[in-house]
Amino acid sequence: MATLCTLILPKFPQSRGISTTRAVLTRDSKMKVPYELKQGQSRLFHKLPSGLNMEVLYQRGSDPDEEQRRSIKNPPLVFVHGSFHAAWCWAEHWLPFFSQNGYDCYALSLLGQGESDSPAAAVAGTLETHAGDIADFIHKEIKLPPVLLGHSFGGLIVQYYIANIRREAVKGSDSEKKSLFPNLSGAVLVCSVPPSGNSGLVWRYLFSKPLAAFKVCLFSLKKPYTHLSQLQTSIYKGIHMYILKPLGPILPVSIFL
Repeated sequence: MATLCTLILPKFPQSRGISTTRAVLTRDSKMKVPYELKQGQSRLFHKLPSGLNMEVLYQRGSDPDEEQRRSIKNPPLVFVHGSFHAAWCWAEHWLPFFSQNGYDCYALSLLGQGESDSPAAAVAGTLETHAGDIADFIHKEIKLPPVLLGHSFGGLIVQYYIANIRREAVKGSDSEKKSLFPNLSGAVLVCSVPPSGNSGLVWRYLFSKPLAAFKVCLFSLKKPYTHLSQLQTSIYKGIHMYILKPLGPILPVSIFL
């Protein structure tokens, strides 16, 4: 497994804690194009303190040695997606790859995304509430300190989570301090939004490559795609993301460009 990152983060506002149970529900799909799970994957719903349900895609590690699989050598992996995505983005390749190497994998859909419930508020959540939901899930459902992986905006949530570990504590009945953010074995940031946000990057892109920026905006305004092949063709012909081509030989799976 890749080397995990040790992060030194600025102080984010502190968050409040939570507690819950998990529920497995049968319900109508919220997504217009439901994601079909792969073999060995299951969909669960973790009930949050608010009463809302958060989608969790789970794939069990395939290591035949149960003791080793649940040891510190193979910590559970918890995946957090970025903007306009959900747990399904990890289920295609990441969950199968790591589960085959003996890791229990959990991909979460933040509230308002995927099959998770949507809050009644104008926005689905903030860094504080999203990190709190993740902490609640880890506290109630994960027995060993997991590795937390975040992509893009999910990476910013991971940074917020780490910054709050052990910062805010409450006194239990035995007067011992308990962290509201469970400890982690490690953290991985995948093309993460920096602590300062991505506005600087966006403005640099707009001024340095205005035509490419226009194509990206045009691409995002198109009607929803019902087939992966349509999305692949649109990206290839519309945006021309040539920068991905050199990555082909070193990626664990093939890319469509």
